[in-house]
This record gives sequence, C-alpha cells and structure tokens, in this order.
Amino acid sequence: MSGLLKFITCGSVDDGKSTLIGHVLYDSKLLYADQEKALILDSKVGSRGGAIDYSLLLDGLMAEREQGITIDVAYRYFTTDKRSFIVADTPGHEEYTRNMAVGASFAQLAIILVDAKQGVLVQTRRHSRICALMGIHHFVFAVNKMDLVGYSEERFNEIVKDINELSENLGLQDVVIIPVSATEGDNVTVKSENMPWYTGKTLLDHLETVDVTETESEAGFYMPVQRVCRPNHEFRGFQGQIESGKIKVGQTITTLPSNETATVKSLLNGSTSVEEAVTGQAVTIQLDKEVDVSRGCVLTDQARLSVAKSFTATLLWMDDSKLTLGKEYLVKLGTKRIPGFIRSIKYKIDVNTGEHISADHIEKNEIALCEIELAEKIVLDEFKKHKTLGEMILIDRVSHMTSACGVLETVENDGEKPYFQKDDIKVGGYVFEEFYFNLENAMMSKAGSDKKTYHVGDEVPAVGDSFKYPEYFDILSVEDGAAVLIRDGKVEDIQKIEDYRYVGLPVVDERGMALLVKSRADLEKFLAEAKEVTVEKRSEVHNKWFRFETYRKVVCMDNFWVI
Repeated sequence: MSGLLKFITCGSVDDGKSTLIGHVLYDSKLLYADQEKALILDSKVGSRGGAIDYSLLLDGLMAEREQGITIDVAYRYFTTDKRSFIVADTPGHEEYTRNMAVGASFAQLAIILVDAKQGVLVQTRRHSRICALMGIHHFVFAVNKMDLVGYSEERFNEIVKDINELSENLGLQDVVIIPVSATEGDNVTVKSENMPWYTGKTLLDHLETVDVTETESEAGFYMPVQRVCRPNHEFRGFQGQIESGKIKVGQTITTLPSNETATVKSLLNGSTSVEEAVTGQAVTIQLDKEVDVSRGCVLTDQARLSVAKSFTATLLWMDDSKLTLGKEYLVKLGTKRIPGFIRSIKYKIDVNTGEHISADHIEKNEIALCEIELAEKIVLDEFKKHKTLGEMILIDRVSHMTSACGVLETVENDGEKPYFQKDDIKVGGYVFEEFYFNLENAMMSKAGSDKKTYHVGDEVPAVGDSFKYPEYFDILSVEDGAAVLIRDGKVEDIQKIEDYRYVGLPVVDERGMALLVKSRADLEKFLAEAKEVTVEKRSEVHNKWFRFETYRKVVCMDNFWVI
C-alpha cells in the first residue's frame, strides 16, 4: 500500500468539488449503511429531482445545504485497498478564499476543478496560484461537467491549452489533466465509455498511484523549540517536532539565535528514552549544559539557517480591512510569535495574468510581495530552503484574527540595513523612526522612510514628529556591542562598546530610549547587568534602566499612510 496522501479540492463556485469527492466515496463503497440511506433520503428533497446529490456527503453546514455552496473546509478521511487519504474540500466562492488557503496549507496534492462549459476562470487562476504559493507540487486539473458539453474532445483540448499556459506561468511541476463528470461518474472511479478518446487514468487510479515523496529533502537536522520542559530542578528539556534530519544521544548541536553549542545528553519520544530520533517525531531533548533557549529558538546541527529580522514575503491578504503600512502585527513564524510590521509593498500580483502592479495598499484576497521587519532577530529562512522556517501568518493584535498568510522569498542574512556603520562595526535599531497612534484602528505603529546607513561625518536628524534629541549625545547598543558618538548633530565616531568612555552626555539605546545613568559607575553596573541578562529577564532590565518619554513621544493621527 502507498503512503498517506493529503489532498485538497478547489476551483470556482459550483464547479462540482463536493460532488466529485462524494462520488469517490460512494462508488468506492466507503460509506456506512446509515450514511448511504441518509444520503438517498436527503437527495429526494434536494434540487436534482431525486437523483443522488453526492455533495451532501461533504457540505455538512445547514447554510451550505441551503445555498448549495461550500463555506467551511470539510476534511474527510478514507481508505481504499491501495492507499489512505485525507481530503480537504474547500470553498470556491471568492468570499471564502482564506478558508481555501487554510486547506491548501496542509496538502501534498491539489485537485483543481474546471467547468467544461466555462473554462479557466479568474478564481481557477487564484486558487492555482495560492496552492503553488503554499508549496504544493502535484496538481490534477479535473475538467468537470463533460456531460454538459457532449463529452466533446475538441472542447477538452481547448481547456487543456489554457491549463498548460497557466501551468507554465506559475511554474507548476507535476500536472495531470483528466476529463470527468462528477454527477455521472465518468472517469471518477471507472473509465468512461462516453470518452473513448481519453486514454489516461481515472481520477481515483491517479490518486492511488501518484508519488508525492519529495526528491529533495531539507539539509541537516533542525527542530524549532515548542516548549521548555522543567518538571524539576534537575531536568530541563526542549520539546518540539523534528522538521529535518535525525538526532542521536552524544551528538553536538548548535542553538540559534544564541549560537551556543552543546551535546545531547538524553532523548525522549513521549515518555520513552531513545537513542535516536528522526524527521516527523515529537521529542524532548536534554542537553549537557545550560543554554539560552526558549520557545521559538531552533536546535540544529548545521549553522546554515538564517538569523535575521528583515525579509520579503509573498502574502495572501485575508483580512476584511485593507493592509495598512506601518501597522504592527504579530508574526507567527515557526514556533515564534513576535511583533513586526510591513515596511513596504513592492508590488501586488494580478491573479489573472501574473503581472506585477505598483500598489500602496492590499485588499482582501489579493496577493503581494512585501518587505517585513520584525522587532528582533529570529531564526528564519527562505520557504524553498526550509519550509517550516519560511511559512508565516500575520495576526491582528486587536482582533487576533489572521490577517494574512505567506511565504518568505528572500532574507537579509546580514540582518536589517544598519543605521550606523564603520568598518566591521554595525549598529541597528530605529532611533530615527517615527511612532504614531492610529486613532481609527487604536493601534500604535512604527514607521519611517527607507532606512539610511550613517557613517562617520554624516549629519543625523535630531528632530522628527515623535523624537527630539540633543545636539550632543551617545547611542549605546548592547545587542550590537557598539557605541555611536553624536556631536553637533553629526556622527563623530562609531566604536566597540569596550572602547566607549562615558563623559557625562545623554545616552540613548538603539531605539532612542534614554539610559538612566549619571556616572561611570552607573554605566558599569548597567553593562554588567545587561551582559548577564537572559531572554526571560530582558524586559525587566530594560524597564529598570530606560525611559521612552525622555526624547520620544507617540503622535496621534486620525489615519495615516507611511511615505
């Protein structure tokens, strides 16, 4: 028997997605007797003149049955003699595109239905693009309702031509096209006598035999940490699912982003001690020493994963409200949830033609390439290299609704564009970026124009809408291990933090918050505490030593767009 196949059905409204899968279940004798009896009874009061309405097997919500459309994602599990399946039957209506995207996120194969009478539609193109965006490599285009076009080979060939053009534009890898009739059963589970010109496999035969194993596996071992387990003071284990590779007791691994090394002391699979664990297993890893690791960190045996805070991502916008540049969202990436904001929209994508269109906002169901910046550096990577570390969602911080889903296209591996640089010394932050409070959305957002990197001798903006710094002050970045000396509104020097000498001038951090030091002794005490701080205690130390309101304020605006 072949392995489990997870697939999705999608397409435009009334293309017959639910009917098709219902027919597979019915013809394959995969229904219990009471299910079959209920189906026959329900069909008698339906719209098909008493004929069996196979869609009723999947459209379970009352609203779906009343309207004759699929609204929610319906998951069904079934098994034939050759394979086990999980199918997600998804909505075709544009209003429920986000529901369809959720179904696509789990699938290995997509069945995209095309109405033989209408051909390839905009929604067909949108769903195909979303499936490709979600990393699906195997596609079946089921040209449905062939009975309504007289089982015409000529009509089928016209649609095949359009599908081939679409596949080429999207770079789809494995594409099969099958003419079917979901209501009559042609080429669904048995070969159709009405289409002798089609010599390929039936839909079910293809599903039972298609090989969806990926030929290129992700390199090396890595596991995003889901939870730190401390049942007692003697045990500290890191729990998560192995996304790639294998790990064994005695193996040396690296922790990211802290970049520490340690040896695996013990492995638990559930409550059972094991010597080795592999991809897909959920494990608890105990190391031989204390390391700086919390939820969202990654354990790996290779250092080729990216640690960064800026990246570009292709997003499917799912929120009823349009995207607002500069508005802060929660970014869920791997096991990490972190504040971030969309810095710019590079372009949105025409779902029909694939054309890149200049845009200053995105509306529901639109797809766009955006630049995103996080509050701090985390472990992430391009979707094509490491799937789990390259797929993300944006969550609205007020409503907690999912605003967008997407995949990482490029990562700035050297981190964000530095604000200050001298030779190999780089300082990040957002000391000259503005803070606005959007009264319409009750959200505070960080915004600014394209970042500029300042070098020794450059003038800096001392005054903005939400900040006002003195002409003489110092910027101290413990994270980057550097200090920037601002004298008479210019960068006088950028130096390593160990070479910095406090001379009594105001000091701010890389975010523009005032450091509460009045003497060299105060500074030494702060640096000592900052050096020893853990991830859990970072906020506590920051609240003790820094004040936002000394040089910064939040400007209220009715509504704003970032320029």
